[in-house]
Amino acid sequence: MTDRVIDRAGARVLLIDPDDRVLLMNAFDPADLDTPAYWITVGGGIEDGEDPSEAAVRELAEETGLRVTVDDLRGPVFREVVDFPFNGRTYRQANVFYVVRCDHIEVDTSGWDEVERASCHGYEWWSAEELSATSETIYPPNLAELIRSVA
Repeated sequence: MTDRVIDRAGARVLLIDPDDRVLLMNAFDPADLDTPAYWITVGGGIEDGEDPSEAAVRELAEETGLRVTVDDLRGPVFREVVDFPFNGRTYRQANVFYVVRCDHIEVDTSGWDEVERASCHGYEWWSAEELSATSETIYPPNLAELIRSVA
């Protein structure tokens, strides 16, 4: 792993269904298959010249197939800076989180890029209660409380 930390900005979406469940992607580090998988919210890096809300809308469409507008976003509702290893590199990502309420949807993963296909097992809807009770790794770690505060 390289010693240089790569700074980047990210936009994340708390996609919440009518049952107040949040959609999470089951991911893993393809460069470290010995580390257990973890669960993350929909989202990713903000591209050059892109506003965080525009990035959230784009990432949501790419990762789930759900198309919304910036006006459909609520927030930002949370911000964090997190350091994490991924694919042989270390990142420091400043994340901005938005909320999107949706009906029950069939997730369309056809927009996943090469990295997502190589590092994601799929997705699952989680309630705040399930998030609080699980021993699995969830990011951000305070997601259950965050869902309760925005649902």
